[in-house]
Amino acid sequence: MEKITFTDENTGENQDFYILDETVINEVDYLLVTDSDPDAEEAECYILRKTGDDGDEVSYEAVEDEAALKAVYKVFSEELEDTEIQF
Repeated sequence: MEKITFTDENTGENQDFYILDETVINEVDYLLVTDSDPDAEEAECYILRKTGDDGDEVSYEAVEDEAALKAVYKVFSEELEDTEIQF
């Protein structure tokens, strides 16, 4: 499973995430990630939206809009039908 590192622009702190799935909706890239061991029985997941790509660095932000979250969640839950995801 691919692991990526995000750097908080405000604090400069690094946070590792495991990519569980990725999808494109209306030409926007989304990631379903977790900061827990992906093999753990339970893990907290986050949906991130790609906001920029300058070649060397890609920017993502957490999806916070309720309607967007529900729509993207539905796609991920269909793609990962073998995995139980709770919203």
